[in-house]
Amino acid sequence: MKTSGFEIPAEMKALAEQGIEATRQAFQGYLNATEKALGALESSTGVHAGTREVSRKAMGFAQENVIDSFAFIDKLMRARDVEEVVRLQTEFAQAQGQKLATQSKALAEAAARTMKVG
Repeated sequence: MKTSGFEIPAEMKALAEQGIEATRQAFQGYLNATEKALGALESSTGVHAGTREVSRKAMGFAQENVIDSFAFIDKLMRARDVEEVVRLQTEFAQAQGQKLATQSKALAEAAARTMKVG
């Protein structure tokens, strides 16, 4: 059974896109400020290189995940029907699950290296 496509009114879509873009910019500002603060903290406290690696890796992963989420939202905004929304959601959830496993492993390995050295 094929359901008919759905159409988001242009004004609502434009408003949503503006909100998403504002959120994206705000988050980028937050990331930039966090990176700057992290760099200042690392240089002022003489953070161990292994600890720096773990924290930088975690920040990089967080940024990647947010970028992926914004890309997913962009795709959802262009979905033509409910089936496409469900497909996009399924693909995103599977990709993020795989990515989480990979990121967790990389963080655990970096932390283990830090523990050996520290």
